[in-house]
Amino acid sequence: MIFNSFEFAGFFAAVFGLCILLPHKWQNRMLLGASYYFYGSWDWRFLILIWITTLLDYFCGLGIQNATEKTTRRRFLALSICTNLTILGFFKYYNFFTQSLFDLLGFWGLSLNPFLLHVVLPVGISFYTFKSMSYTVDIYRNQFQATRNLEDYALFVGFFPQLLAGPIERAKDLLTQISRPRTLSLDQVYEGGFLIFWGLFQKVFIADNLARIVDPVFSGKPPYPDGMSVVIAAYAFTFQIYCDFAGYSNMAKGIGRCLGFDIMTNFNLPYFSENPREFWRRWHISLSQWLRDYLYVSMGGNRKGVVKLYRNLFLTMVLGGLWHGAAWTFVIWGAYHGLLLVIHRLIEPFLKAKIVFNRLFSEKAWWLIRVVFCFHLVCFGWVIFRAESMAQVFAMAKIVATQPFTFNSETLMAGKRLLFGLWPLVLVQIYQYRKNDLMAVYQSSALVRSVFYLICIYLMVVCGAESGKDFIYFQF
Repeated sequence: MIFNSFEFAGFFAAVFGLCILLPHKWQNRMLLGASYYFYGSWDWRFLILIWITTLLDYFCGLGIQNATEKTTRRRFLALSICTNLTILGFFKYYNFFTQSLFDLLGFWGLSLNPFLLHVVLPVGISFYTFKSMSYTVDIYRNQFQATRNLEDYALFVGFFPQLLAGPIERAKDLLTQISRPRTLSLDQVYEGGFLIFWGLFQKVFIADNLARIVDPVFSGKPPYPDGMSVVIAAYAFTFQIYCDFAGYSNMAKGIGRCLGFDIMTNFNLPYFSENPREFWRRWHISLSQWLRDYLYVSMGGNRKGVVKLYRNLFLTMVLGGLWHGAAWTFVIWGAYHGLLLVIHRLIEPFLKAKIVFNRLFSEKAWWLIRVVFCFHLVCFGWVIFRAESMAQVFAMAKIVATQPFTFNSETLMAGKRLLFGLWPLVLVQIYQYRKNDLMAVYQSSALVRSVFYLICIYLMVVCGAESGKDFIYFQF
Protein backbone atom coordinates (compact mmCIF):
# COMPACT_ATOMS: atom_id res chain seq x y z
CA MET A 1 0.00 0.00 0.00
CA ILE A 2 1.66 3.22 -1.16
CA PHE A 3 0.59 6.83 -0.65
CA ASN A 4 -0.07 7.41 -4.37
CA SER A 5 -2.71 4.68 -4.66
CA PHE A 6 -6.50 4.49 -4.42
CA GLU A 7 -6.13 1.74 -1.84
CA PHE A 8 -4.29 4.11 0.49
CA ALA A 9 -6.81 6.90 -0.16
CA GLY A 10 -9.60 4.65 1.13
CA PHE A 11 -7.49 3.53 4.08
CA PHE A 12 -6.61 7.10 5.07
CA ALA A 13 -10.22 8.28 4.71
CA ALA A 14 -11.31 5.60 7.20
CA VAL A 15 -8.49 6.45 9.63
CA PHE A 16 -9.24 10.18 9.38
CA GLY A 17 -12.94 9.62 10.08
CA LEU A 18 -12.25 7.43 13.10
CA CYS A 19 -9.69 9.92 14.40
CA ILE A 20 -12.38 12.61 14.47
CA LEU A 21 -14.93 10.40 16.22
CA LEU A 22 -12.78 8.67 18.85
CA PRO A 23 -11.44 10.11 22.15
CA HIS A 24 -7.68 10.45 22.63
CA LYS A 25 -7.17 7.10 24.36
CA TRP A 26 -8.90 5.19 21.58
CA GLN A 27 -7.37 7.39 18.89
CA ASN A 28 -3.91 6.09 19.76
CA ARG A 29 -5.07 2.47 19.82
CA MET A 30 -6.84 2.91 16.50
CA LEU A 31 -3.75 4.56 14.97
CA LEU A 32 -1.54 1.75 16.26
CA GLY A 33 -3.82 -0.88 14.76
CA ALA A 34 -4.03 1.07 11.50
CA SER A 35 -0.24 1.42 11.39
CA TYR A 36 0.25 -2.32 11.81
CA TYR A 37 -2.40 -3.04 9.18
CA PHE A 38 -0.64 -0.61 6.82
CA TYR A 39 2.77 -2.20 7.43
CA GLY A 40 1.43 -5.74 7.31
CA SER A 41 -0.10 -5.04 3.90
CA TRP A 42 3.45 -5.17 2.53
CA ASP A 43 4.30 -8.47 4.21
CA TRP A 44 2.89 -9.71 7.53
CA ARG A 45 6.32 -11.06 8.48
CA PHE A 46 7.66 -7.49 8.67
CA LEU A 47 5.48 -7.02 11.76
CA ILE A 48 7.57 -9.52 13.72
CA LEU A 49 10.71 -7.42 13.30
CA ILE A 50 9.08 -4.13 14.24
CA TRP A 51 7.58 -5.78 17.33
CA ILE A 52 11.03 -7.04 18.35
CA THR A 53 12.52 -3.57 17.95
CA THR A 54 9.63 -1.96 19.82
CA LEU A 55 9.72 -4.31 22.81
CA LEU A 56 13.52 -4.29 22.97
CA ASP A 57 13.90 -0.52 23.12
CA TYR A 58 10.85 -0.01 25.33
CA PHE A 59 12.32 -2.23 28.06
CA CYS A 60 15.89 -1.02 27.47
CA GLY A 61 14.66 2.54 27.87
CA LEU A 62 13.07 1.69 31.21
CA GLY A 63 16.19 -0.22 32.24
CA ILE A 64 18.44 2.74 31.47
CA GLN A 65 16.23 5.16 33.37
CA ASN A 66 15.74 2.95 36.44
CA ALA A 67 19.38 1.84 36.73
CA THR A 68 21.41 3.55 39.44
CA GLU A 69 24.84 2.41 38.28
CA LYS A 70 26.46 3.77 35.14
CA THR A 71 27.68 0.31 34.16
CA THR A 72 24.13 -1.04 34.14
CA ARG A 73 22.92 1.90 32.09
CA ARG A 74 25.67 1.24 29.56
CA ARG A 75 24.75 -2.44 29.35
CA PHE A 76 21.13 -1.65 28.53
CA LEU A 77 22.24 0.90 25.93
CA ALA A 78 24.69 -1.59 24.41
CA LEU A 79 21.95 -4.23 24.29
CA SER A 80 19.68 -1.82 22.42
CA ILE A 81 22.29 -0.63 19.93
CA CYS A 82 23.90 -4.02 19.27
CA THR A 83 20.62 -5.87 18.81
CA ASN A 84 19.16 -3.22 16.52
CA LEU A 85 22.30 -3.03 14.40
CA THR A 86 22.53 -6.83 14.27
CA ILE A 87 18.99 -7.10 12.91
CA LEU A 88 19.57 -4.28 10.44
CA GLY A 89 22.94 -5.67 9.40
CA PHE A 90 21.62 -9.21 8.91
CA PHE A 91 18.81 -8.21 6.57
CA LYS A 92 20.49 -5.32 4.78
CA TYR A 93 24.25 -5.86 4.79
CA TYR A 94 25.07 -9.56 5.26
CA ASN A 95 25.20 -10.39 1.55
CA PHE A 96 27.09 -7.18 0.74
CA PHE A 97 29.89 -7.72 3.25
CA THR A 98 30.07 -11.46 2.60
CA GLN A 99 30.33 -11.00 -1.16
CA SER A 100 32.89 -8.19 -0.73
CA LEU A 101 35.02 -10.38 1.55
CA PHE A 102 35.00 -13.31 -0.87
CA ASP A 103 35.75 -10.98 -3.80
CA LEU A 104 38.79 -9.75 -1.86
CA LEU A 105 39.88 -13.32 -1.17
CA GLY A 106 39.43 -14.11 -4.86
CA PHE A 107 41.67 -11.17 -5.73
CA TRP A 108 44.40 -12.80 -3.63
CA GLY A 109 43.91 -16.16 -5.34
CA LEU A 110 41.50 -17.85 -2.92
CA SER A 111 38.48 -18.89 -5.00
CA LEU A 112 35.60 -19.74 -2.66
CA ASN A 113 31.83 -19.76 -3.00
CA PRO A 114 30.17 -17.48 -0.42
CA PHE A 115 27.01 -18.50 1.42
CA LEU A 116 24.49 -15.79 0.57
CA LEU A 117 21.02 -15.32 2.01
CA HIS A 118 17.87 -14.97 -0.06
CA VAL A 119 15.75 -12.81 2.22
CA VAL A 120 13.47 -9.85 1.58
CA LEU A 121 14.67 -6.51 2.95
CA PRO A 122 11.87 -5.30 5.26
CA VAL A 123 10.66 -1.97 3.91
CA GLY A 124 11.34 0.95 6.26
CA ILE A 125 13.69 -1.00 8.56
CA SER A 126 16.49 1.58 8.27
CA PHE A 127 14.14 4.37 9.26
CA TYR A 128 12.33 2.86 12.23
CA THR A 129 15.55 1.27 13.55
CA PHE A 130 17.28 4.66 13.69
CA LYS A 131 14.18 6.24 15.22
CA SER A 132 13.95 3.61 17.95
CA MET A 133 17.68 3.65 18.73
CA SER A 134 17.64 7.43 19.18
CA TYR A 135 15.07 6.93 21.95
CA THR A 136 17.37 4.81 24.13
CA VAL A 137 20.38 7.05 23.43
CA ASP A 138 18.39 10.15 24.46
CA ILE A 139 17.37 8.46 27.71
CA TYR A 140 20.98 7.47 28.38
CA ARG A 141 22.06 11.09 27.79
CA ASN A 142 19.32 12.29 30.18
CA GLN A 143 17.68 14.20 27.32
CA PHE A 144 14.35 12.36 27.55
CA GLN A 145 12.32 10.47 30.15
CA ALA A 146 11.35 6.89 29.30
CA THR A 147 7.64 6.31 28.78
CA ARG A 148 5.84 3.58 30.71
CA ASN A 149 3.04 3.39 28.17
CA LEU A 150 3.89 0.58 25.74
CA GLU A 151 1.04 1.50 23.38
CA ASP A 152 2.35 5.05 23.03
CA TYR A 153 5.87 3.84 22.35
CA ALA A 154 4.68 1.26 19.82
CA LEU A 155 2.82 4.02 17.97
CA PHE A 156 5.94 6.20 18.06
CA VAL A 157 7.96 3.47 16.33
CA GLY A 158 5.26 2.34 13.91
CA PHE A 159 3.34 5.56 13.11
CA PHE A 160 2.30 4.83 9.52
CA PRO A 161 2.79 8.26 7.85
CA GLN A 162 6.54 8.13 8.53
CA LEU A 163 7.09 4.39 8.93
CA LEU A 164 8.38 3.54 5.45
CA ALA A 165 10.64 6.49 4.62
CA GLY A 166 10.72 8.89 7.54
CA PRO A 167 11.20 11.57 8.60
CA ILE A 168 13.24 9.99 11.40
CA GLU A 169 11.41 11.75 14.22
CA ARG A 170 12.79 12.11 17.76
CA ALA A 171 10.87 10.95 20.81
CA LYS A 172 10.89 14.45 22.29
CA ASP A 173 9.03 15.69 19.22
CA LEU A 174 6.65 12.85 18.30
CA LEU A 175 6.22 10.72 21.42
CA THR A 176 5.24 13.77 23.45
CA GLN A 177 2.53 14.54 20.88
CA ILE A 178 1.29 10.95 21.05
CA SER A 179 1.10 11.04 24.85
CA ARG A 180 -0.96 14.20 25.19
CA PRO A 181 -4.50 14.92 23.92
CA ARG A 182 -4.60 16.47 20.46
CA THR A 183 -7.01 19.00 19.03
CA LEU A 184 -7.80 19.01 15.33
CA SER A 185 -8.87 22.23 13.62
CA LEU A 186 -10.05 22.98 10.09
CA ASP A 187 -6.86 24.99 9.53
CA GLN A 188 -4.78 21.89 10.27
CA VAL A 189 -6.87 19.81 7.85
CA TYR A 190 -6.62 22.44 5.09
CA GLU A 191 -2.87 22.77 5.61
CA GLY A 192 -2.45 19.01 5.66
CA GLY A 193 -4.56 18.66 2.53
CA PHE A 194 -2.36 21.16 0.70
CA LEU A 195 0.81 19.28 1.68
CA ILE A 196 -0.68 15.96 0.56
CA PHE A 197 -1.74 17.48 -2.76
CA TRP A 198 1.64 19.11 -3.44
CA GLY A 199 3.52 15.97 -2.45
CA LEU A 200 1.31 13.86 -4.71
CA PHE A 201 1.97 16.25 -7.60
CA GLN A 202 5.72 16.08 -7.01
CA LYS A 203 5.55 12.29 -7.15
CA VAL A 204 2.98 11.59 -9.88
CA PHE A 205 3.71 14.36 -12.37
CA ILE A 206 7.37 15.25 -11.82
CA ALA A 207 9.24 12.28 -10.34
CA ASP A 208 7.47 9.46 -12.16
CA ASN A 209 7.66 11.27 -15.51
CA LEU A 210 11.36 12.02 -15.06
CA ALA A 211 11.88 8.31 -14.41
CA ARG A 212 11.09 7.75 -18.10
CA ILE A 213 14.19 9.78 -18.95
CA VAL A 214 16.41 8.33 -16.24
CA ASP A 215 15.72 4.60 -16.33
CA PRO A 216 16.60 3.87 -19.99
CA VAL A 217 20.00 5.55 -19.62
CA PHE A 218 21.02 4.23 -16.19
CA SER A 219 19.59 0.77 -16.83
CA GLY A 220 21.36 0.51 -20.17
CA LYS A 221 24.87 -0.73 -20.78
CA PRO A 222 27.75 1.13 -22.44
CA PRO A 223 28.37 2.35 -25.04
CA TYR A 224 25.83 5.13 -24.54
CA PRO A 225 24.35 6.80 -27.64
CA ASP A 226 25.74 10.27 -26.92
CA GLY A 227 27.10 12.50 -24.18
CA MET A 228 24.08 14.76 -23.99
CA SER A 229 21.74 11.86 -23.15
CA VAL A 230 23.86 11.14 -20.07
CA VAL A 231 23.87 14.81 -19.05
CA ILE A 232 20.09 15.08 -19.41
CA ALA A 233 19.59 11.83 -17.48
CA ALA A 234 21.84 13.13 -14.69
CA TYR A 235 19.83 16.36 -14.42
CA ALA A 236 16.59 14.38 -14.59
CA PHE A 237 17.60 12.06 -11.75
CA THR A 238 18.72 15.03 -9.65
CA PHE A 239 15.15 16.31 -9.71
CA GLN A 240 13.51 12.89 -9.77
CA ILE A 241 15.00 11.79 -6.46
CA TYR A 242 14.25 15.17 -4.90
CA CYS A 243 10.60 15.24 -5.98
CA ASP A 244 10.14 11.56 -5.15
CA PHE A 245 11.49 11.85 -1.62
CA ALA A 246 10.34 15.40 -0.86
CA GLY A 247 6.94 14.45 -2.27
CA TYR A 248 6.74 11.51 0.14
CA SER A 249 7.88 13.72 3.04
CA ASN A 250 5.29 16.38 2.19
CA MET A 251 2.56 13.75 2.06
CA ALA A 252 3.73 12.25 5.36
CA LYS A 253 3.71 15.68 6.99
CA GLY A 254 0.28 16.44 5.51
CA ILE A 255 -1.21 13.12 6.65
CA GLY A 256 0.17 13.70 10.13
CA ARG A 257 -1.25 17.23 10.11
CA CYS A 258 -4.72 15.91 9.25
CA LEU A 259 -4.46 13.55 12.23
CA GLY A 260 -3.43 16.33 14.62
CA PHE A 261 0.35 15.78 14.56
CA ASP A 262 3.10 18.23 13.66
CA ILE A 263 5.70 16.18 11.76
CA MET A 264 9.05 17.82 11.07
CA THR A 265 9.97 19.33 7.70
CA ASN A 266 12.44 17.04 5.94
CA PHE A 267 13.41 19.20 2.94
CA ASN A 268 13.97 22.93 2.74
CA LEU A 269 14.79 23.91 -0.87
CA PRO A 270 18.12 22.00 -0.94
CA TYR A 271 19.04 22.99 -4.49
CA PHE A 272 19.23 26.64 -3.43
CA SER A 273 22.23 25.79 -1.23
CA GLU A 274 25.44 27.78 -1.64
CA ASN A 275 27.75 25.04 -0.35
CA PRO A 276 27.77 21.35 0.65
CA ARG A 277 27.33 22.15 4.33
CA GLU A 278 24.16 24.13 3.63
CA PHE A 279 22.93 21.38 1.32
CA TRP A 280 22.99 18.84 4.14
CA ARG A 281 21.13 21.27 6.37
CA ARG A 282 18.37 21.40 3.77
CA TRP A 283 18.38 17.83 2.37
CA HIS A 284 16.88 14.89 4.32
CA ILE A 285 17.08 17.01 7.43
CA SER A 286 16.02 14.27 9.84
CA LEU A 287 18.82 11.93 8.70
CA SER A 288 21.40 14.74 8.66
CA GLN A 289 20.52 15.67 12.23
CA TRP A 290 20.54 12.00 13.29
CA LEU A 291 24.01 11.44 11.82
CA ARG A 292 25.25 14.63 13.48
CA ASP A 293 23.81 13.98 16.94
CA TYR A 294 24.33 10.23 17.26
CA LEU A 295 27.34 9.49 15.08
CA TYR A 296 29.44 12.62 14.49
CA VAL A 297 29.12 13.85 18.09
CA SER A 298 29.70 10.35 19.49
CA MET A 299 32.99 10.11 17.55
CA GLY A 300 34.14 13.37 19.10
CA GLY A 301 32.72 15.92 16.68
CA ASN A 302 34.89 19.03 16.58
CA ARG A 303 36.10 18.71 20.17
CA LYS A 304 39.41 16.90 19.54
CA GLY A 305 41.30 19.01 17.06
CA VAL A 306 41.06 19.89 13.39
CA VAL A 307 42.42 16.61 12.01
CA LYS A 308 39.95 14.49 13.96
CA LEU A 309 37.16 16.89 13.04
CA TYR A 310 37.81 16.20 9.35
CA ARG A 311 38.11 12.47 10.05
CA ASN A 312 34.83 12.40 11.95
CA LEU A 313 33.08 14.41 9.26
CA PHE A 314 34.32 12.15 6.50
CA LEU A 315 33.52 8.89 8.32
CA THR A 316 30.05 10.14 9.23
CA MET A 317 29.25 10.71 5.57
CA VAL A 318 30.73 7.36 4.51
CA LEU A 319 28.49 5.58 7.03
CA GLY A 320 25.60 7.78 5.95
CA GLY A 321 26.18 6.57 2.40
CA LEU A 322 26.23 2.96 3.58
CA TRP A 323 22.93 3.55 5.41
CA HIS A 324 21.33 4.20 2.03
CA GLY A 325 22.13 0.79 0.64
CA ALA A 326 24.40 -2.24 0.54
CA ALA A 327 26.48 -1.32 -2.51
CA TRP A 328 29.85 0.29 -3.10
CA THR A 329 28.23 3.08 -5.11
CA PHE A 330 26.45 4.28 -1.96
CA VAL A 331 29.65 4.08 0.08
CA ILE A 332 31.57 6.06 -2.54
CA TRP A 333 28.71 8.56 -2.80
CA GLY A 334 28.94 9.10 0.96
CA ALA A 335 32.73 9.43 0.75
CA TYR A 336 32.32 11.94 -2.08
CA HIS A 337 30.04 14.12 0.05
CA GLY A 338 32.35 13.70 3.02
CA LEU A 339 35.22 14.96 0.89
CA LEU A 340 33.12 17.92 -0.28
CA LEU A 341 32.34 18.86 3.33
CA VAL A 342 36.00 18.61 4.35
CA ILE A 343 37.17 20.72 1.39
CA HIS A 344 34.47 23.30 2.07
CA ARG A 345 35.56 23.63 5.69
CA LEU A 346 39.14 24.14 4.53
CA ILE A 347 38.33 26.90 2.04
CA GLU A 348 35.39 28.46 3.89
CA PRO A 349 37.46 31.29 5.47
CA PHE A 350 38.68 32.30 2.02
CA LEU A 351 35.15 32.16 0.58
CA LYS A 352 33.81 34.30 3.41
CA ALA A 353 36.48 36.91 2.83
CA LYS A 354 35.62 37.18 -0.90
CA ILE A 355 38.30 39.82 -1.36
CA VAL A 356 38.72 39.10 -5.07
CA PHE A 357 35.12 38.22 -5.80
CA ASN A 358 33.74 41.49 -4.41
CA ARG A 359 35.53 43.29 -7.20
CA LEU A 360 34.33 40.97 -9.95
CA PHE A 361 30.72 40.19 -9.05
CA SER A 362 27.77 41.78 -7.33
CA GLU A 363 26.42 40.07 -4.22
CA LYS A 364 23.53 38.47 -6.12
CA ALA A 365 25.76 37.31 -8.97
CA TRP A 366 28.23 35.76 -6.52
CA TRP A 367 25.35 34.01 -4.74
CA LEU A 368 24.06 32.63 -8.04
CA ILE A 369 27.52 31.37 -9.03
CA ARG A 370 27.87 29.52 -5.73
CA VAL A 371 24.37 27.99 -5.98
CA VAL A 372 24.92 26.79 -9.55
CA PHE A 373 28.36 25.38 -8.68
CA CYS A 374 27.07 23.57 -5.59
CA PHE A 375 24.12 22.22 -7.58
CA HIS A 376 26.45 20.64 -10.12
CA LEU A 377 28.62 19.12 -7.40
CA VAL A 378 25.50 17.51 -5.96
CA CYS A 379 24.33 16.50 -9.43
CA PHE A 380 27.54 14.56 -10.08
CA GLY A 381 27.08 12.84 -6.73
CA TRP A 382 23.63 11.68 -7.82
CA VAL A 383 25.20 9.98 -10.85
CA ILE A 384 27.29 7.87 -8.46
CA PHE A 385 24.22 7.25 -6.29
CA ARG A 386 22.02 6.08 -9.20
CA ALA A 387 24.61 4.10 -11.14
CA GLU A 388 24.60 0.32 -10.93
CA SER A 389 28.40 0.24 -10.58
CA MET A 390 31.43 2.51 -10.61
CA ALA A 391 32.29 1.09 -14.04
CA GLN A 392 29.07 2.65 -15.27
CA VAL A 393 30.02 5.99 -13.70
CA PHE A 394 33.40 5.95 -15.48
CA ALA A 395 31.77 4.99 -18.79
CA MET A 396 29.30 7.87 -18.45
CA ALA A 397 32.04 10.32 -17.52
CA LYS A 398 34.10 9.21 -20.51
CA ILE A 399 31.38 9.79 -23.11
CA VAL A 400 30.46 13.16 -21.57
CA ALA A 401 34.12 14.21 -21.65
CA THR A 402 34.74 13.02 -25.22
CA GLN A 403 31.34 13.76 -26.81
CA PRO A 404 29.73 16.44 -24.64
CA PHE A 405 27.56 18.08 -27.30
CA THR A 406 26.50 15.11 -29.43
CA PHE A 407 22.80 14.22 -29.42
CA ASN A 408 20.08 12.61 -31.51
CA SER A 409 16.32 13.05 -31.88
CA GLU A 410 15.57 10.89 -28.81
CA THR A 411 17.95 12.96 -26.71
CA LEU A 412 16.31 16.16 -27.92
CA MET A 413 12.89 14.78 -26.95
CA ALA A 414 14.24 13.81 -23.50
CA GLY A 415 15.48 17.38 -23.02
CA LYS A 416 12.03 18.75 -23.88
CA ARG A 417 10.41 16.33 -21.42
CA LEU A 418 12.84 17.43 -18.72
CA LEU A 419 12.00 21.12 -19.19
CA PHE A 420 8.27 20.42 -19.38
CA GLY A 421 8.37 18.36 -16.20
CA LEU A 422 10.33 20.92 -14.20
CA TRP A 423 8.67 24.26 -14.89
CA PRO A 424 5.96 23.95 -12.16
CA LEU A 425 8.59 22.97 -9.57
CA VAL A 426 10.90 25.82 -10.57
CA LEU A 427 8.14 28.44 -10.34
CA VAL A 428 6.85 27.19 -6.99
CA GLN A 429 10.29 26.91 -5.41
CA ILE A 430 11.43 30.34 -6.58
CA TYR A 431 8.23 31.72 -5.02
CA GLN A 432 8.90 29.78 -1.80
CA TYR A 433 12.50 30.97 -1.68
CA ARG A 434 11.63 34.62 -2.26
CA LYS A 435 8.95 34.48 0.44
CA ASN A 436 11.21 32.41 2.72
CA ASP A 437 8.21 30.20 3.42
CA LEU A 438 7.60 26.62 2.27
CA MET A 439 3.87 27.24 2.69
CA ALA A 440 3.96 30.42 0.58
CA VAL A 441 1.50 29.08 -2.01
CA TYR A 442 -0.90 27.96 0.70
CA GLN A 443 -0.61 31.37 2.39
CA SER A 444 -1.25 33.25 -0.86
CA SER A 445 -4.55 34.65 -2.14
CA ALA A 446 -7.51 32.47 -3.07
CA LEU A 447 -6.97 33.31 -6.74
CA VAL A 448 -3.34 32.15 -6.70
CA ARG A 449 -4.27 28.94 -4.87
CA SER A 450 -7.11 28.23 -7.29
CA VAL A 451 -4.86 28.64 -10.33
CA PHE A 452 -2.23 26.47 -8.65
CA TYR A 453 -4.70 23.66 -7.92
CA LEU A 454 -6.27 23.75 -11.40
CA ILE A 455 -2.92 23.62 -13.20
CA CYS A 456 -1.60 20.81 -11.00
CA ILE A 457 -4.79 18.75 -11.36
CA TYR A 458 -4.77 19.20 -15.13
CA LEU A 459 -1.11 18.15 -15.40
CA MET A 460 -1.60 15.09 -13.16
CA VAL A 461 -4.70 13.93 -15.05
CA VAL A 462 -3.41 14.57 -18.56
CA CYS A 463 0.35 14.04 -18.18
CA GLY A 464 0.78 12.09 -14.94
CA ALA A 465 2.32 8.63 -14.80
CA GLU A 466 -0.12 5.87 -15.73
CA SER A 467 0.35 3.73 -12.62
CA GLY A 468 1.59 4.27 -9.10
CA LYS A 469 5.30 3.60 -8.60
CA ASP A 470 7.02 2.88 -5.32
CA PHE A 471 8.95 5.75 -3.76
CA ILE A 472 12.70 5.48 -4.34
CA TYR A 473 13.62 5.63 -0.65
CA PHE A 474 11.47 2.57 0.15
CA GLN A 475 14.47 0.46 -0.91
CA PHE A 476 16.59 1.97 1.87
